[in-house]
Amino acid sequence: MRLQTIWAFALMALTGLTGAAFADVTVSQSNDPTIEIGQQFAALMGAEHQTVAALPAAKLNALATGPLVAKPKADTKAKPGDPVLIGYSADWLMGLPEPQGDAQWDCLRKAIYFEARGESIRGQFAVAEVILNRVDAPAFPKSVCGVVAQRGGGGCAFSYVCDGISDAMREPMPIELAGRIARVMLDGAPRGLTMGATHFHTRGVMPGWSRQFPQTTLIGSHIFYKMR
Repeated sequence: MRLQTIWAFALMALTGLTGAAFADVTVSQSNDPTIEIGQQFAALMGAEHQTVAALPAAKLNALATGPLVAKPKADTKAKPGDPVLIGYSADWLMGLPEPQGDAQWDCLRKAIYFEARGESIRGQFAVAEVILNRVDAPAFPKSVCGVVAQRGGGGCAFSYVCDGISDAMREPMPIELAGRIARVMLDGAPRGLTMGATHFHTRGVMPGWSRQFPQTTLIGSHIFYKMR
């Protein structure tokens, strides 16, 4: 601040005197007051330089970088009512605590595993969204297990339930991912992938209901629809 003030006064003085010299060409150069101002200015600059040079290195660094504002520490502990943030990656999922749950969690992770373990992480989340959207819709059972096990129209809502093949999960990593996705979704994660879809099918089939409901999105090999 002091250095800026010195410069400002010096420039003002020089500007004013220079203007006077152009206005009156009879000013005597031998009595030019700018010489004395220049000498005083040089002396002040020398004193300023000596003062700065005497400062310790830490103080010089502080002056150069300016004041540092401490960043608030991130609170890594979730609190009741906090929004659940989703990271659509295996790395993010594997960084979460080991999932645990009740029968509803087990039904959801099995549905994710058997219906979507070959899909991307987003594709697996999308299938979980459909199941939970059905739980919330009036036309479906009010529990995850009820939705997954629902039968009607000569078949099952989810093909793996009645395809005659064992429902034993055998692939360790897909099991782990499905369990973590199920836990995140049951904990209240937002459902932002399928725009409220209640139905889906693979691209290789065309069920009758697909002509009745509006399509919401495509994710991987699945096409999603929302019941009117």
